Amino acid sequence: MHIVIKNGRVIDPAHGIDKVQDVYIADGCIVALGKKPEGFSADRSIDARNRIVCPGLVDLSAHLREPGAAHKATIASETRAAAAAGITTLCCPPDTDPVTDTPAVVELIRSRAQQTGLAHVVPLGALTKALAGNELSEMAALQQAGCAGLTNARRPIASTLVMRRAMEYAATHGITVFLHAEDSALANRGCAHEGAVATRLGLPGIPESAETVALARDLVLIEQTGVRAHFCRLSSARAVRMIARAQHDGINVTADASAHHLYLTEMDIGHFNSQCHVLPPLRTLRDRDGLRQGLGDGTLAAICSDHQPHESDAKLVPFTQTEPGISALETLLPLTLRLTDEKVLTLSDALAHVTCKPAHILGLDAGTLAVGKTADICIFDPERYWTLSTDTLVSRGHNTPFLNWELKGKVTHTLLDGEVVYELIK
Repeated sequence: MHIVIKNGRVIDPAHGIDKVQDVYIADGCIVALGKKPEGFSADRSIDARNRIVCPGLVDLSAHLREPGAAHKATIASETRAAAAAGITTLCCPPDTDPVTDTPAVVELIRSRAQQTGLAHVVPLGALTKALAGNELSEMAALQQAGCAGLTNARRPIASTLVMRRAMEYAATHGITVFLHAEDSALANRGCAHEGAVATRLGLPGIPESAETVALARDLVLIEQTGVRAHFCRLSSARAVRMIARAQHDGINVTADASAHHLYLTEMDIGHFNSQCHVLPPLRTLRDRDGLRQGLGDGTLAAICSDHQPHESDAKLVPFTQTEPGISALETLLPLTLRLTDEKVLTLSDALAHVTCKPAHILGLDAGTLAVGKTADICIFDPERYWTLSTDTLVSRGHNTPFLNWELKGKVTHTLLDGEVVYELIK
């Protein structure tokens, strides 16, 4: 199908493009920007006047719940939500059931995503067998099956020797290791930041040191083994400073933060608001501002949704017994755009953190509007206000603390491989 997107403000952070021009698409690829190609005849024209045309968003962490937890969500339901959110590429962790530690499970996930055809789904493989932290997985086989990297998700690898061996194996094959910095002994099965709020509410706390101690160990091993590593969902200002120091010293490491950690703090738990039960926990205002500063100075390369849909019952028990996580696909773009209104990032930089930068971390040829590239495109109205509600959520998970928030920036069209997979009905 030949499509022309007319009169939109085209922003491609990967190539420094920010101007009003037309985008021409043919056979699933972008064939021209600005000037109409010779002989081009459009089957469809999309008027993007007063809207922004940018690369489709790339989300570094989205739990799609399939296989193993279809009562919470499915690949079909969550890729539908992703399309409505302008997200064209989703990276899913391996903590499925069965665990993504064999090529067969990787193929299952990829085939289910291809059947729905609403978003590209890129799995991460398990760093250790069954995520048990004891025996290394068949890393090379997982890489060949299509995994963009390897991780043990939030399951601890207590043995420093096993972690070192895993990094050595990954470095040998040029595989990126995705790490969650948490010392499980220090975390001690806590559910909130160890501080005044947790103390007042009588909740078991997770200290900042649970993150920074694990981060320090892993940084030493990364430097020793030379592995390419990415730290997922940092939550503390001290951790950001440690990453900045490591990058200054030439260690090959990147890091990201979730969108909700850029807005919420421990105070939002209020009187046991289980929608704010997340891991890593929401920390202090100072930590939140430290994450924002890390985005502004380039220490943090990406913003992700850390999407974790749950059924309603998962949040309707005492706080300590609730399941952690937020349904977050549909708030990723508006929360990222809000950072521009709050002068944390420029618009181009904000979009870079959810397009080309996460694509680079995953080693994907995505997140750009360059001529010849696949036409994965998001079109949104930057001035449209809307309210997040259970009626507007497309995801099967309605567990979010942002319900009833007025948000700014609404996706009107999403294109995947040059085909319109979502269009806002006015």
